[in-house]
Amino acid sequence: MLTFLASICILVAGYFVYSKVVEKIFGIDDSNVTPAYTKKDGMDYMPMSWWKASLVQLLNIAGLGPIFGAILGALYGPVAFLWIVIGTLFAGAVHDYFSGMLSLRHNGAQFPTIVGQYLGKHVQTLMNILSIVLMILVAAAFTSGPAQLMAEVTPLNFMTCLFLIFIYFLVATVLPINKIIGKVYPFFGAILIFMAVAIGVGLFFFENPIPNLTFENLHPNELPLWPLLMVTVSCGAISGFHSTQSPILARTLKRESEGRKVFYGAMVAEGIIALIWAAAGMAFFNGTGGLQEALAAGGPAGVVNEISKTTLGSLGGVLAILGVIILPITTGDTAMRSSRMMLADLLNSMRKREIEGKWVPIVLVVPVAVPTFLLTQINYTFLWRYVGWSNQVVATVMLWTAAIYLLQKAKFHWICSLPALFMTGVVSSYIFYAPEGFGFSYSKAMMMGSIIWFAVFIWFVVQLVKYRPNRQRVLEMKSIRS
Repeated sequence: MLTFLASICILVAGYFVYSKVVEKIFGIDDSNVTPAYTKKDGMDYMPMSWWKASLVQLLNIAGLGPIFGAILGALYGPVAFLWIVIGTLFAGAVHDYFSGMLSLRHNGAQFPTIVGQYLGKHVQTLMNILSIVLMILVAAAFTSGPAQLMAEVTPLNFMTCLFLIFIYFLVATVLPINKIIGKVYPFFGAILIFMAVAIGVGLFFFENPIPNLTFENLHPNELPLWPLLMVTVSCGAISGFHSTQSPILARTLKRESEGRKVFYGAMVAEGIIALIWAAAGMAFFNGTGGLQEALAAGGPAGVVNEISKTTLGSLGGVLAILGVIILPITTGDTAMRSSRMMLADLLNSMRKREIEGKWVPIVLVVPVAVPTFLLTQINYTFLWRYVGWSNQVVATVMLWTAAIYLLQKAKFHWICSLPALFMTGVVSSYIFYAPEGFGFSYSKAMMMGSIIWFAVFIWFVVQLVKYRPNRQRVLEMKSIRS
């Protein structure tokens, strides 16, 4: 219990302390007019209060990620707490803050466009493809699961539920942001918080205590911590999906100082939610062995349902159903919305001018909706495995983008480059070891991952040398001013 409480306190303190450090290094300026006003279009660019934006951001980036991922990560034992805390404060929240603020500084541009600005057109092309593929995978995974559950608890069959969800997706994706997302999603975000807080309070009344920190790997199948834990617990620590969602809210901020609360703050809230569900998974089932048995019997959704009903009674059952159905749907539709925005950015750059017309949003959503619908026919767990690695690759590229931005501005780049180096090691080794990757032996996978990591490190050293004159000029200017 002590480790859990300390982890919560560290996350809260980290928000009030480290987020201000990150904000200062980035350098906000509230005299800058934000895209919500300069590009106001009644569709995506519209001013929104920061508290609404924070709740929408939390719902967009969270969904079931910090619940399902944290429960699966709990199989490794209390060491998962350590990754959630460190990952959230020094990687995930920094990632989310820069993805949102760089979008804001670039007129609400989407993730691939920002990448192209700092890592070059070739990387931008790759990220355009990977990001849209990730959005399709996320939307498909977050459609299939809720449709299956809806079919179980209602008289409707799976295909009917699927069509109903897709109709909602299409409507929510092409309507102005203030019609559904801005009005209803803050309420759903509040439900997500209430559900986590209620389970958090219930933890103190569980028959079994929350285990304290041990660095021992407690996974029943003895799966290695590195790099599997860092991919299993992505939402709740660091997730590349967030870099595709932050620009949605960057187009609604009224001033730059709101970015710390909306982007960094929402990620810390997600980290707290992940901590609560990881602790619940360990304590409720009396250890990782019991948790694995529960997962084998009912999957993550079954675990959520059992914990919620037992802890909160009939209210918990309702919340569990709402959570497992509504939360992924609200993430799926914003995934499609950001895909539409990415395609618009891509076509604008190709045509060298802005695409206009009231039918444009509907036309752009079709190339995303069709493959998403087809992928819903594939097994959910199969889809989710491929979401994991591609998600963390996107996160790594976003961190490198932020690091190069800071290098160009001669600012303290280590807040982004250190987590970028760490995540490079994660994704490089994971793809060679994981069964959905090359499936190499652990030692061979680590060797191949190390080679890729070292190549990226050499590239990074070249960038340090390249931008060193920038820092010297900045120091000279400061010396002259003083």
